[in-house]
Amino acid sequence: MRKLLASIAVVALVAGCPAAYAVQPDEIMADPAKEARARDLSRELRCMVCQNQSIDDSDAPLARDLRLLVRERIATGDSDSQVIDFLVARYGEFVLLKPRFTPHTLLLWLLPPLALIGGGLALWFYSRRRSNNSGSPTDPSLLHLTEEEEARLDRLLAADAPDKQA
Repeated sequence: MRKLLASIAVVALVAGCPAAYAVQPDEIMADPAKEARARDLSRELRCMVCQNQSIDDSDAPLARDLRLLVRERIATGDSDSQVIDFLVARYGEFVLLKPRFTPHTLLLWLLPPLALIGGGLALWFYSRRRSNNSGSPTDPSLLHLTEEEEARLDRLLAADAPDKQA
């Protein structure tokens, strides 16, 4: 029981901690508005080393270089879209954590909803077919017992019936 409580306490502490960012104090811009823009952009860009982390979260040296590059471009007056376009031109679409909706990423964006719709339709057709098959049989000869079957059923029921002795 103590181990369980200790585990719950550790999980609660970890879950309650604020997210630790990899941004170093020497990277932070003096202007809070520009720093906020840089942080927002850094959350949208993939660390090319870690690949499942944003450059804002990654401690990799390349992520630091990209964070500095983002801040440098913002300091020179580039808009957010210009900074993103510059990095995409330099590193490719893979640098974006959320790929753009373009013709070559169409399958990436549409496959999950199409798979869900297809799965839903398959389940609907399966349940519909199953409910149609579980109805009453269509062959009338299966609905009635023959005389021989009825006689056998009567014998079986009579053998199983409790003796009526009072």
